[in-house]
Amino acid sequence: MEYLKKKIRTIPDFPKPGILFRDITTLLADPKAFNSVIDLFVEHYQEEQID
Repeated sequence: MEYLKKKIRTIPDFPKPGILFRDITTLLADPKAFNSVIDLFVEHYQEEQID
């Protein structure tokens, strides 16, 4: 999980002071990280009845 957290860039004071913007484009650009996130979603929601 720490590996994935490091892939999410934090931009302070964007778009205005006091906001911490979490930029996930760096995570999406890394195939290994993106695949790991998809696997985590599947694991978390596999028992749910999602349409």
